[in-house]
Formats: sequence, C-alpha cells, structure tokens
Amino acid sequence: MSNNSGHSHHILVQSHHPIKLDLKLQQKQQKESTFYYFAYGSCMCPVDLKRSLGENTYSYVIGPATLNGYRLGFYRYSKTRKCGVLDMVEDTTKSVIGVLYKLPMRLSDRLDKREDVPHGGYRHEIVDIDTQGKVYKAVRTYVVVNKLLEEAAPNDWYFNLVLRGAVTCGLPEEYCWNLFNHMHQLQQRQN
Repeated sequence: MSNNSGHSHHILVQSHHPIKLDLKLQQKQQKESTFYYFAYGSCMCPVDLKRSLGENTYSYVIGPATLNGYRLGFYRYSKTRKCGVLDMVEDTTKSVIGVLYKLPMRLSDRLDKREDVPHGGYRHEIVDIDTQGKVYKAVRTYVVVNKLLEEAAPNDWYFNLVLRGAVTCGLPEEYCWNLFNHMHQLQQRQN
C-alpha cells in the first residue's frame, strides 16, 4: 500500500470520529435559526419524531421540562392512529412534564404537518417552560382545536410510544407511572 493510500484512509477514519461529527452538528445548529418546542405526547419519543421530520432529533433534546397550569387528557381521536391521542387543557392546579427540544426552523412546517395544523387538528400554543432551573419563554407546543367532551383511550401502540419517549428522555419515574396508570384506566374503561 502506498503512503498516499494509507494517508487518505487515515483522514477518512478521522473525519468519521464521533466527537468531530458532534462538533460539526453543534456548529451547524448554532448557525441555523431555531425554535423551542415542548413535546408531551408521542413527540417525546425522538425515534418517532424522526419518522415525521426526516432526520435524527435526539441531538435536539434539551431534557425533561415542566409546563405549569395545564393537565394532560386524551381529548382528540386520531383517524391516523385510530385511537385517542394526548392534548393539554388549562388547569391552574396541575402541571405537565414533557420534553423540551431546540429544533431548527426548517423543521417547523414538518412538525405542523405532523400535528395536523393545516387541517385544524392542533394549533400552536406559546408557553413558558421550566427545565433544569431555567425558564424558557415563548416555547411552542400544540393543543387540540376541537376537543372531545370525554377522553378517548389510546391504543397499545400509542400507549407504548408515549411511555418510550417519557423513559428515553428521562422524565421522572413517578410521572411515568402516573401517565401509565391514566392510559391504562382509559383502556380499561373503554373495554
């Protein structure tokens, strides 16, 4: 093998070093216009979010976050998922724990499409989020436009997807159990 061939191979290996890739990703993220997004349902799962947005979203996760003055409920029936899906309603005595993302603005339209904004499924809600001792202002989240009068149960697939996202992104164990119990009770009531 010649020196040029060996040298070229060495450069290729270096360019795929994970630390350098992370640095390149961070530099790209710093240059792009971004927005903060609070996810509390299936979008808490970076793998499922990737399916809709077309790129890996785990690197955009800031971490677990809390929205005060709201509570979760399954006030929308999704024809696509064929089950009840999560929504938030104002409730001054409650809070919702979810995942805070810092997403590139170029993903905004894709996220709106996922949340069925163009067809009136969900709409933007701008909120303040608490995470890691810091308050993030003007964070985008989504709430259902035409809410059901009663909660609709999630199917097993959606149930597992929501829990996978909650556990993957490090939501508190007690909150995960409460979420599990709420979804399980809705399924039991439906049956």
